[in-house]
Amino acid sequence: MLLKKILENIEYKVIKGNLNIEINDICYNSKNVKNNDGFIALIGHNMDGHNYISDAIEKGATVIFVEKDIDLKDDVTIIKLNDTRRDLALLSANLFENPSKKLKMIGITGTKGKTTTTWMIKRILEEDNKTVGVIGTMGVFIKNKHYDLVNTTPESYDIHKYLKEMVDNNIEYAVMEVSSQALKLGRVDGITFDYGVFTNLTHDHIGDGEHASMEEYIECKSLLFKQSRHGIFNIDDKNYKKMTNNCICDIHTFGYDKKADLYCDKVELLREKDLIGINMTTEGIICDTFKINTPGKFSAYNAMCAILTTYLIGCSIDSMKKALINISVKGRVEPVKISDKFNLLIDYAHNGVSMESILTTIREYNPRRIVTIFGCGGNRSKDRRYEMGEVSGKLADLSIITADNSRYEDVNDIINDILIGMHKTNGKYITIPDRKEAIKYSIENAHEGDIILLLGKGHEDYQEINGVRRPFDERVIIKEILNELKK
Repeated sequence: MLLKKILENIEYKVIKGNLNIEINDICYNSKNVKNNDGFIALIGHNMDGHNYISDAIEKGATVIFVEKDIDLKDDVTIIKLNDTRRDLALLSANLFENPSKKLKMIGITGTKGKTTTTWMIKRILEEDNKTVGVIGTMGVFIKNKHYDLVNTTPESYDIHKYLKEMVDNNIEYAVMEVSSQALKLGRVDGITFDYGVFTNLTHDHIGDGEHASMEEYIECKSLLFKQSRHGIFNIDDKNYKKMTNNCICDIHTFGYDKKADLYCDKVELLREKDLIGINMTTEGIICDTFKINTPGKFSAYNAMCAILTTYLIGCSIDSMKKALINISVKGRVEPVKISDKFNLLIDYAHNGVSMESILTTIREYNPRRIVTIFGCGGNRSKDRRYEMGEVSGKLADLSIITADNSRYEDVNDIINDILIGMHKTNGKYITIPDRKEAIKYSIENAHEGDIILLLGKGHEDYQEINGVRRPFDERVIIKEILNELKK
């Protein structure tokens, strides 16, 4: 594409060279540069792309985008931008011919519930015969293709690249999890969301390299609603008013508060053969009852959020009901059918707070026993290990302590740290370092009425040991175990 066209509607200064040249692509990692590409020097928390300009030129870059003053003798075009990271979003939008304008964009932000709500919205839209792509925690999904992601919301260049692929595949709706870091760093700058969604906000992501304070965290989250046409908000959240301050979108609300546009009037817990979920009665703009295939009263928030969003889009109530009764989100209290006598759920809970939440929720279903299987990641804070051990010891009937992603640590050292927290309680436990053997033990020794919680890995399909990621999809592992037990 012509450089001049890529720079449309962006403030810049030509330091050297000429705008009437073609470039093939824009790279923010010098390792990916090819002949006739542009290289943009991003300034990050730990790295500065300006230090890699020579590498990019050596690999064939003909245009360099900078925000610092530099002096290069090489025969390249130099463009100075105000903020390379934020301007990358606008450059990428132009490069890929503004794909977000050709899609119905749905952005979801919040501390918890983003992934489940994303997939509820996706399933309802699909039930209503609409085509949907997803960008979020579990990766990018475009028809039958799946791409893994490092961050919940990828770099702006990658967002537009994926959106362009959605357009090329005749996708109508893009549902995107929008993290506070993405909003802070401008990764979604230049995108107008047709629907901006707020699930909830709790104290999280405060610290070095993330947010300086809770106030900054809230401010970053609220930025989504300065680039949305319609806003869908959890009215019960204590930060609701702060999230709606200065937003430019119209406001639609859900919650238990009867002032909400859509509110939950009654929730009943359901435990059937293949379902641990809720029955939810709504009032307000929709007066009806929905059966939801995810457990706990908090599931009503995710469901209301998805219902209100898709109602505003124009989906039928029938589509909502069919989607929600069949919803299953990989790694988010995901049921795995093993026996009519007990239930097994896979969940991503990997810290004390999330573990306490799921254990408290499952206890409401009056299982004979709650059995947890969990470990903790290596080369991470030991406090998490102590907390998870203590929470499981207090709230589970039996804890099976095993491996997670031990990384460069010895799994037994991690287990011993978990036991420090466990020993603060009177909880029963056993240790089985091999995760497959731990799962097998739980199945072989299950009692009728038990609920087994396989925690920590969720949607992950690998184990990271000594720096190597080895295939480990718990659904596949469970099938292997069941086949072994049949022999």
